Amino acid sequence: MYFNNPEDLIRITPQWQGERFPDGRPKVPQSVLDRIRRLNFEEAWASLARAGYNHNTESNFRILHPERKMVGRAVTAVMVPHRPDLDAALRAVGDEEGHTGFYNQWIIDSLVEDDVVIVDLYDKIYRGTYVGGNLSTAIATRTKRGGAVIWGGIRDLEQIVEIKNEYLNVYYRGVHPTGIGECVMTGFNAPCRVGEAICMPGDVVLGTLSGVVFIPPHMAEDVATNAEKLKIRDVFGFQRLQEGVYTTAQVDRKWTPEMNRDFLQWFATDPRAADFQHLNWDEEMADHEGN
Repeated sequence: MYFNNPEDLIRITPQWQGERFPDGRPKVPQSVLDRIRRLNFEEAWASLARAGYNHNTESNFRILHPERKMVGRAVTAVMVPHRPDLDAALRAVGDEEGHTGFYNQWIIDSLVEDDVVIVDLYDKIYRGTYVGGNLSTAIATRTKRGGAVIWGGIRDLEQIVEIKNEYLNVYYRGVHPTGIGECVMTGFNAPCRVGEAICMPGDVVLGTLSGVVFIPPHMAEDVATNAEKLKIRDVFGFQRLQEGVYTTAQVDRKWTPEMNRDFLQWFATDPRAADFQHLNWDEEMADHEGN
């Protein structure tokens, strides 16, 4: 196989040791996706940056539904400008593999629940409209809670925005009435560049008002845990600032043992911490005791 080769996907995602889809993509558990859906852009970014992942976010998009979070597992497509001999060769490969329609239809026909389409369309808007009303409806139907991130264009915006799906979202660069054309797909579930970011097939995609974060699957659970800790500590910190208990300098620097004990007492009783009781703070407490 040339496109969507399971053996290739396994080779380029060796740090993932969990379940995989038949196409080889890492299958991050639904429970982790649900936790990541609660995070914001900076919370998800922080753990990645500390681990040296400095090219996993992109913010320069128009957003179909800015008020919605989008979370799912990446299915990637890499497009390049049209070249007749390359197009003919790859269409022939597609025929051999049983694909029908244009390249974007190959991708969308492969989608399953909680997938997000990630497309490098080299910022092409004119004749770079990767989805319109029909294909967006197909994405909503197949993925249930997914969507698309397109470094290129879309069409039929008025139709797409009316699709009856409370989760569907699309991040895109522009709108044009033309259909897609004059391009060739060279990668189907291959590493994919989106602006200044890189996305791998099976990455957990978090779309927010601020932009998109691509979370490596082997890091997804740790990112969720670290971000949840950051989120609930912020809730506590904001409250104590409003109460005048601590200064901004105290809250923003490493907390003292006394502040940590205050936080743990608050964490055990405040209703806003109820959804975070699965978190364990032993490491943070041991770190302070060791110092």
